[in-house]
Amino acid sequence: MNAVKIPYNQLSPEILKAVVEEFITRNGTDYGADEISLETKIAQVLLQLKAKDAFIVFDHESETTTILKKEDKNLKSMDHS
Repeated sequence: MNAVKIPYNQLSPEILKAVVEEFITRNGTDYGADEISLETKIAQVLLQLKAKDAFIVFDHESETTTILKKEDKNLKSMDHS
């Protein structure tokens, strides 16, 4: 993975919301037995980004953006490269 972290606070509010919304809806919106609204899920992800429990990552090779939890092995390997 040839990727870099993108600090969430360097994105405009509109772009940040679009990145988070695309990440959330990428694989559908089925969250199990309890339905969670998209706005609630966006707020949850934003809190994770602000708390540094998750990070926005841009992959140069695929030219895609994703969000990884701080425990993700791909994120950890970025920190040590």
